[in-house]
Amino acid sequence: MSKDFYTQFILPYAGIIIKICRAYTDNEEDFQDYYQEVCLQLWKSRDNFKGESKWSTWVYRISLNVSLSLLRKDKKISKKSVALLAIEEEQEPASNPFQEESLKLLYQAIKKLSEVDRAIILLYLEEKSYQEIAEIMGLSPTNIGVKINRIKKKLKTLLYGKVY
Repeated sequence: MSKDFYTQFILPYAGIIIKICRAYTDNEEDFQDYYQEVCLQLWKSRDNFKGESKWSTWVYRISLNVSLSLLRKDKKISKKSVALLAIEEEQEPASNPFQEESLKLLYQAIKKLSEVDRAIILLYLEEKSYQEIAEIMGLSPTNIGVKINRIKKKLKTLLYGKVY
């Protein structure tokens, strides 16, 4: 991957990639693997970008598709036990991006959502319009609005233990 491509087309959108990869991983090692794979796939697919949408939309699509593909692959390869996950979390270094407690709780709740709901709420948290989310997800803006309201209720229940 050329340094110019990385600097011009990936680095400005690193926040998008980080948020999506973080939502689909449980530890720093997996996060780094997902991030690297997204960057690689963006570079490989750069010639397929036709400019019919914004580059940021393309980054979202690639990031989501890569993360979902890797997640499915990881699920097939091995199912980690709850005990093993707890041990791994205890051993994570203090510089881990998952460290901030409120953010960590939010991402834990988001990880409990379905893959589609997870993708939609990440785009919503990135302050994308319903129209932009609809383009990325292949749904109608109205459907996105309904789904976002339902997802918010699910997250409140997951975070606070009761329905609002």
